[in-house]
Amino acid sequence: MKDKIHPKYYQDCKVFYRGEQVMTVGATVPEMNVEIWSGSHPFFTGKSSFVDTAGRVEKFQRKFQGDYFKKKDKKKS
Repeated sequence: MKDKIHPKYYQDCKVFYRGEQVMTVGATVPEMNVEIWSGSHPFFTGKSSFVDTAGRVEKFQRKFQGDYFKKKDKKKS
């Protein structure tokens, strides 16, 4: 490897999920905060869970609330 072109590599990067350390991996950052990991993902746990960390459901409901889906009158000109 060439000197001074690669990022610093941390052998013991700590991965945190909801404030709790869940694993240690190698990475270019000393700590990671994740929203989903294999211990909480429905594919691996077999349990259904609802994940909406970015408020996407509320954004969708605000956008399409009210009379959005009612048919509009088409007037011929």
